[in-house]
Amino acid sequence: MTRKNSLRAWISAARPRTLPAAATPVLTACALAYRDGVLRPAPAIICLIFAVSAQIVSNFANDYFDYAKGVDNKDRSGPRRAVAEGWIAPKTMLRATAGLLAADMALGLSLVWYGGWALIPVGIAIALVAVAYSGGAYPLSHHGWGDLCVFVFFGIVPVGFAYYVQALRWTMPATLCGAAMGLVNINILVANNYRDRFTDAATGKRTTVVLFGEKFGRRFYLFNGIIAVLCCLYLPTEKTWTAFLPMIYLFFHVATWREMVKTGSGKQLTGILGKTARNVLIFGLLLAIELVMN
Repeated sequence: MTRKNSLRAWISAARPRTLPAAATPVLTACALAYRDGVLRPAPAIICLIFAVSAQIVSNFANDYFDYAKGVDNKDRSGPRRAVAEGWIAPKTMLRATAGLLAADMALGLSLVWYGGWALIPVGIAIALVAVAYSGGAYPLSHHGWGDLCVFVFFGIVPVGFAYYVQALRWTMPATLCGAAMGLVNINILVANNYRDRFTDAATGKRTTVVLFGEKFGRRFYLFNGIIAVLCCLYLPTEKTWTAFLPMIYLFFHVATWREMVKTGSGKQLTGILGKTARNVLIFGLLLAIELVMN
């Protein structure tokens, strides 16, 4: 049994299974920086801590706002949520979200030393989306914008800018790596929304799976993984065989997709979310190995 305000409750609210979505793009950027001879450990570590903290902020905000909007209720198929279960009081979660967001933004300001004042708008955009994703008068995740947000803020932005603060330039390989990471990270959201499609529809949360149907959700999941691997084939490489390393990910991706299709609905789909997060980590590691070995 989870006690109120216990460490276990806060760890649950942080959703550890989703954190590879934040960490892996930064690690990919570092591998690219290493390949290009521009790796700088200090800003790289700051980017990693900033990215993971921003993900936790978003998870805290989602926990609070989905409870406040009635999305997290007794009919939900997914994991139990801290505020909805009474493990953390709503006001306590809201204060924790604001406090962690402020601390993360303060940490992010230190990156200005490495990348210049142009990073300020990027930090502001990250902060706004972390909260607006679930909160505000027009929560992005409730109106079909979640997938695009993930592609940009868990792909293009973290890879591109984590590379930028080290190399002080933006390159096509950084864009390709960012697109690839964004696509595989979208699948964490798709797995979540596919599982919750019935309760989301009942509570007015219009995810892309709700808007376009479960068949779209299945095809979208499969498509994202395949296109991510194809993006990697366009990366310049000196050792041709390493370009095929990310293809190993497809064995895990297709197996998870087939399990999702076979399961169809119900709480059993919760396991698909964990396996999808694992697949993101596998993909990121394979891509990083490809980059480091060239």
